[in-house]
Amino acid sequence: MPRSWLILVFALSAAAAVARSATVEHTFNVRTLSLPRVCQPGNISITAVNGRVPGPKIEANEGDTVVVHVINDCPYNVTVHWHGVFQRGTPWADGPSMVTQCPIRPGHAYTYRFNVTGQDGTLWWHAHSLFLRATVHGALIIRPRRGAGAYPYPKPDEEKTVLLGEWWDARNGDFFIGSSLGSADAYTINGKPGDFYDCHTTPNRIAKFEVRRGSTYLLRIINAALNTAFFFKVASHTFTVVAADASYTTPYETDVIVIAPGQTVDALMVANASQGCYYMVISSYQSAFPLRPGSFNANVTTAVVEYVGAAPSEQHAPALPAMPELTDTTTANRFYTSLTSLVRPDKPTVPLDVDTRMFVTVGLGFSSCDPAQKSCRGTAGGVAASMNNESFALPTAISMLDARYRNTPAGVYTRDFPDQPPVVFDYANVTKNVVGSSAATLSSTGSPSTKVRALRYNATVEMVLQNTALVGRESHPMHLHGFNFFVLAQGFGNYDGATAAEQFNLVNPQERNTVAVPTGGWAVIRFVANNPGMWFMHCHIDAHLAIGLAMVFEVEDGPTPDTALPPPPPDLPKC
Repeated sequence: MPRSWLILVFALSAAAAVARSATVEHTFNVRTLSLPRVCQPGNISITAVNGRVPGPKIEANEGDTVVVHVINDCPYNVTVHWHGVFQRGTPWADGPSMVTQCPIRPGHAYTYRFNVTGQDGTLWWHAHSLFLRATVHGALIIRPRRGAGAYPYPKPDEEKTVLLGEWWDARNGDFFIGSSLGSADAYTINGKPGDFYDCHTTPNRIAKFEVRRGSTYLLRIINAALNTAFFFKVASHTFTVVAADASYTTPYETDVIVIAPGQTVDALMVANASQGCYYMVISSYQSAFPLRPGSFNANVTTAVVEYVGAAPSEQHAPALPAMPELTDTTTANRFYTSLTSLVRPDKPTVPLDVDTRMFVTVGLGFSSCDPAQKSCRGTAGGVAASMNNESFALPTAISMLDARYRNTPAGVYTRDFPDQPPVVFDYANVTKNVVGSSAATLSSTGSPSTKVRALRYNATVEMVLQNTALVGRESHPMHLHGFNFFVLAQGFGNYDGATAAEQFNLVNPQERNTVAVPTGGWAVIRFVANNPGMWFMHCHIDAHLAIGLAMVFEVEDGPTPDTALPPPPPDLPKC
């Protein structure tokens, strides 16, 4: 074919791709409003977007550009993170305060611009400053590119967004002061606490989902809770899980879904029960051992699945499903380990050659710094969190991405995050660690630090995430910004490389952006560092993030202009 024809064909293909994309634009007005307390008299002043909780749903197609104008009319600094969006070419729009940007100050505004190329499915957005994401959050739905065909599973008749959260009756000012949030006053489904709270003072307190018998529904389930993993069921119905964290899965049949903070699950549900009403229910999954009384809400939260057109004789009080026990780790592990990726010819496969290997302990310990020091971190009881014994602290004067762009990291961050913990010990054994004479040495996290792990562009990274039991065993949902990763294997106890390697799934492991590391156990993840920037990795339990359970990857530039860190937008907020 002549060169002129090749150029014409390329131009026509590019024009067609542009024609199939669009710009999706929203305005977020962040301000305080007054809403009723749950089971208590009076109202609470909260921070929300456009006057509602959850906030606006953003719907786009793969390849679209999303533009969101954020106007901060609340009394707090605000940033917004687009959870799960790769932000390739737009790392300044990722959102975590002081990692990729300075926050939007009260009375100021900022416009986020980013593309959603190369991914589709259920994601979400949330505040990434203070504990504001308790009420500043919403769904981000990315559908396949226009003209690219349907989903790789039977087309549903309708979609339902199911956003799970937590509610506190504390005032905003009180709520944001401490690093330990305590127990939520209620759990919520689409912002409502349901029928099972012993009060009738909360108006419009239950979410309702109408269905028609014989129809198939795609439930887009999002866990926006600050601290709680959930069991999710609908009485007399089952699910087929088809995606997790906006990555397609091999269809998995189940009657219970387990979802940790930060995660999303897409599940098909056929409305094949008899005509009537059924409860959709969430209850907490409490992975901590020993269980801390008073640290969680043991109630269930309900919504109603209501069949349209039921005759009066078919109407009845909603049926309630049997829920797992709060501490049912067996059910949680069965769900998490049963998911595998749907292998597709146009999607990445597991990289087999590893360039960087890391063994990273994650968990809670005891702070060894003087509580009187301003740099000391942790709760009143001296509990701090760390990864490889480094308790992460955000910079205060300039964002980490800005420092990297200016090549002025001095005084902002250092490039010495360790690939191994400083001490090898019995990570998963509570008794030995707490009672043993070396407990204080093992559990001390020292002063807070801001350390990053520098990665060569396109390097393949394998990370073992090992839970520790210094304060107690607990499942930590670890979220990586800017990437998906493959979960090769997970298990309980101390990681043993020789035996774990035999369990590695290198064919169709699940692909996620948030992995629930098993309580008292480990998970192995692998990803390719093909996205230049500064990428936060942290526990999505906000009470743990606040006391240091985080680190940052600094991914170097690639060899071409489009694989290098772009300059910051001219209107990026200033510190």
